[in-house]
Amino acid sequence: MKNCRGSIRAKKLLIEIGFDEITDLSMKLFVSGLGATLVEEKLDNSDGKIVRGKSKTLIKVNSEIPYESKKRFTIAHEAGHFLMHDKIEVHNENSNTLNWFKSTENQLKKGLQEWEANDFASELLLPEQLFYAETKGKPFTPDLVKYLSERFKTSISSTLIRCMNLDIHPLMVIYIHNGVVRNWDKSSSWRYKIKECTKIPPPSDSVALEYINADYDFIYTGTEKAQEICKSTWCELRKYDEDSDFYEYCIPTKQYKTIISVIWEK
Repeated sequence: MKNCRGSIRAKKLLIEIGFDEITDLSMKLFVSGLGATLVEEKLDNSDGKIVRGKSKTLIKVNSEIPYESKKRFTIAHEAGHFLMHDKIEVHNENSNTLNWFKSTENQLKKGLQEWEANDFASELLLPEQLFYAETKGKPFTPDLVKYLSERFKTSISSTLIRCMNLDIHPLMVIYIHNGVVRNWDKSSSWRYKIKECTKIPPPSDSVALEYINADYDFIYTGTEKAQEICKSTWCELRKYDEDSDFYEYCIPTKQYKTIISVIWEK
């Protein structure tokens, strides 16, 4: 069974503070309301940190993070630790602990705390009920993801993961780092068998490989972000299956040499 402790605690918190969402609430004010102090400063090799003292708890976020949406998620993640994991005294966050795929892969080795903190942050910043209301009756497109990202002040990647986890559309989401597929996940309504693709480069006819060959630059814009591919690019064909049209939408991050690739049926 999926661990939902984080999202349950976030829903309870929103009820406690009397807010449907905290999209327009200052994160400094939010953290203060929890009884902690938010500090934004340069952190070496860390995106965020929680430091518990005898009388005060500090939640720190790296001032060098270039995107406000990532800062918000990092702060929300630390707030999850603050509320749920009282045995954590000093704890650093980086791209590994804040990465959904990495956390899922290693949760049995490292415990469930990182998953729970991510789940908390996701529900806090992208409340399930409001998210469903914003997506009801709308087809999945890159423009929808952009709209949701701007509406809730969250990153494109965390918004995509929320779309998948809440199953607003049958989606497959692939995480690629340094030219190799590291992990993938899918929404519960996804009904196709996915090819063995981890620990190897993306398929030769995938859009992801185009981005790798372009050194992670953005090569498609506007309506072209959703590129047509074949079902057989990422999925296995059964004996009498005909190949059909799918879409692939990639979000590259040049700084970290990563790509999040989203696949769905046309």
